[in-house]
Amino acid sequence: VASLPSIKYVIEKGGRLILASHLGRPKGVTPEFSLDVVAKKLSELLGKEVKFVKDCVSEEAKKTAKELKDGDILLLENVRFYKEEEKNDPEFAKKLAELGEIYINDAFGTAHRAHASTEGVCKFMKKCAAGFLMNKELKFLGQLLDNPAKPFIAILGGAKVSDKIMVIENLLNIVDGIIIGGGMAYTFLKAQ
Repeated sequence: VASLPSIKYVIEKGGRLILASHLGRPKGVTPEFSLDVVAKKLSELLGKEVKFVKDCVSEEAKKTAKELKDGDILLLENVRFYKEEEKNDPEFAKKLAELGEIYINDAFGTAHRAHASTEGVCKFMKKCAAGFLMNKELKFLGQLLDNPAKPFIAILGGAKVSDKIMVIENLLNIVDGIIIGGGMAYTFLKAQ
């Protein structure tokens, strides 16, 4: 829902939009992590059909992408169905990039990961940009870190400390306190 402004902007300008995303942490093709339900919900929210392919780099995906008309939307299947996604495999990233011309990242929460669909694909695209949601979050975060209201408490969660340790180290110089939740709280409890 938060990415709808970026999505609407592209289709209202006559762009042919191909959406790539992930859901969960599947080990290979896992039906409960399929994005087909996302395509249906997005169709509802937009009031127009969102095409869906059960793959993200197959010949069917290429063919469907090529057949898009101005204003059409295609959602690719969960990129994490491929182990190459999280390994940032260049060949996998290149296959994703072959589907489009311009890359727009509107997912701040995954932008720090060097995965094929977030970092690797940019090496093979003509242009890369941030979407409206990403820009909004970057602007807010910049203001928050440059001139924070006091007391300034950061609340962090997630599963892996390794993904966030540099963020935590940098925040220590800015915040008055940090609250750790989620799965990574166990790492801190064990360390204590």
